[in-house]
Amino acid sequence: MGVRSVCCILLISLIKSSSAHSDVFTSIGHMTDLLFTEKDLVTSLKDYIRAEERKLEQVKQWAKKLDALTATATQDPEGFLGHPVNAFKLMKRLNTEWGEVEDLVLKDMSDGFISNLTIQRQYFPNDEDQTGAAKALLRLQDTYQLDTQTISSGDLPGDSPFKSTLKVDDCFELGKIAYSDADYYHTELWMAQALKQLDEGEETSVDVVSVLDYLSYSVYQQGELERALEHTKRLLSVDPEHQRALGNLKYFDYQLAKQKKAEKEQSAKEESKKERVGKGEYFPEKRKYQQLCRGQGVRMTPRRQSRLFCRYYNNNRHPFYMIGPVKQEDEWDRPRIIRYHDIITEKEMEKVKELAKPRLRRATVHDPQTGKLTTAQYRVSKSAWLVAHEHPVVDRINQRIEDITGLDVKTAEELQVANYGVGGQYEPHFDFGRVNTKLFNCYPIKLSIDVTAGGATVFPEVGATVKPMKGTAVFWYNLFSSGEGDYSTRHAACPVLLGNKWGECLRQSYFLMSII
Repeated sequence: MGVRSVCCILLISLIKSSSAHSDVFTSIGHMTDLLFTEKDLVTSLKDYIRAEERKLEQVKQWAKKLDALTATATQDPEGFLGHPVNAFKLMKRLNTEWGEVEDLVLKDMSDGFISNLTIQRQYFPNDEDQTGAAKALLRLQDTYQLDTQTISSGDLPGDSPFKSTLKVDDCFELGKIAYSDADYYHTELWMAQALKQLDEGEETSVDVVSVLDYLSYSVYQQGELERALEHTKRLLSVDPEHQRALGNLKYFDYQLAKQKKAEKEQSAKEESKKERVGKGEYFPEKRKYQQLCRGQGVRMTPRRQSRLFCRYYNNNRHPFYMIGPVKQEDEWDRPRIIRYHDIITEKEMEKVKELAKPRLRRATVHDPQTGKLTTAQYRVSKSAWLVAHEHPVVDRINQRIEDITGLDVKTAEELQVANYGVGGQYEPHFDFGRVNTKLFNCYPIKLSIDVTAGGATVFPEVGATVKPMKGTAVFWYNLFSSGEGDYSTRHAACPVLLGNKWGECLRQSYFLMSII
């Protein structure tokens, strides 16, 4: 085998299938643990409710009995107490039984629930997780061009039996998180959605004044003074004494007068606003990447399409595949991207997840300035490493890669397993790199659940889009025969809109060097 290298992604769908770190949201695998934690807490809470109900029922029975007794006794107190048994029982009740009632009322039935909650709290996500999950929603909104109503109503592309909606306080929270990041574009969108749902009569603890306060300021920050003024006037109609709004009203009026003197300049700004997608200006590559994620990429000509075939493949009569060749399908011609069907079994996928899940940690990238590994917003996932020979399934996967590709995996790194979280993605990157002018290559293998929407692997340079498909592997070379990198293989992992994506990566270096 020469210097020519390979990069492959194994997209294997596993049908819909923590510790408290500030990056729990970056892995659906870890987030599933939180669901079971929450289920346990709900069970504990229900036990507490039943205990309180039993206590309350005892108190109610006592009150009912005494209500009837005192109603009769107070009609003729002297006659009632003239009966010695009644006199004795009154002494007994007041001296003993009312004390027992007092103890019962004061008894704290919440000890078991509080104890369980305290234990489980160590696994809860923190503020950074909540912020990360919110920003992931905003990223999905931009990538797939979803309006706030679509997200809030839960009507996302693709079929899901777990449709969920956002309430006013959820929309308000998303707007506040965007605001704290000076992201006034998304602040406006989500405060407007919160206002819409308030106007429709949804009950909430969020007041309209707070929503209008954020909304007017975020609109102003984007240069739309007339609308900012409109929202401010509405705010003052609800709260005429709102000091900030009173000040803003005068200031917006003053700024609007100035703005009308510069219509041409404002017109140019408005045109620039129309070009914006999400927060800030995106580079052309990112726009192209997001278009491909939405399925709006380059379409191959019919002539090129006619040259793509499906076939049975035995890798030059490899002994293992002579009797049972694999199904090979052409996905793209330049660079050549091939899909292999039915590569890994359900059982193997589940074992890989089982082995990897306890070791998942936030995925890192190489910082060229410091030379160190660090986390980055353009790579949102968690990774774990599986050592060769630690389990037969790892050895089988490694051997299968070698048999199908014809490449020697002896110099490969350990098997890396990744799991993508909410809005998890890996923006455009290469799977080859340069260290001291020498090239190294890798061939990642990714396992993924049947992704209902999103989660494709796209190639912005050539316009190719490869969708995840259950039990399949996608393979391409990332270096030329000369050892130079093939820059047309620059690719990205689109954020998963609906579903859960797992993956493995086997990295190999011919110079025994590696970078994550």
